[in-house]
Amino acid sequence: MSASNIQSRELTANQQVSDSTSWKIKLLYDGECPLCLREVNFLRKQDAGRGLVAFVDIADENYTPEAHGGVDFETAMGRIHAVMPDGKAIQNVEVFRRVYETLGMGWVYAITKLPIIGAFADMLYGIWADWRLRLTGRPDLATIVADRQKQLECKTQGRCQIK
Repeated sequence: MSASNIQSRELTANQQVSDSTSWKIKLLYDGECPLCLREVNFLRKQDAGRGLVAFVDIADENYTPEAHGGVDFETAMGRIHAVMPDGKAIQNVEVFRRVYETLGMGWVYAITKLPIIGAFADMLYGIWADWRLRLTGRPDLATIVADRQKQLECKTQGRCQIK
């Protein structure tokens, strides 16, 4: 068994474990974004194995919108999303506020609960989200989505070619 198969099985097993626990919020993140991974690793440390936050890598080839609040890959790549236990999807700064509150660090984003400051924070986050891929040296969103679609088609049709 190759290292990538083992890693893929471990990711799937980790997702199943976190799905079966009593998570309070499911964070959808881009596992191919170095800045996103830095934040997720910090949050995992804060969670300390309690399972309060379920971490879901949208870049994983097994990601399905149906299991994650109906948030499709392209939408999740455009803005950060999370899913609440009732299935409701949230996005933007509200995600950070809720995750930090869940982990007992709500004070970090508490000021964003104020309407004017919250709107301003969402505006700033929107600017960041629009530039995230470029700032991390990655292709634009349309290219990433097209490449993912090709990979998924290749996987389902079983006719992959290595170039």
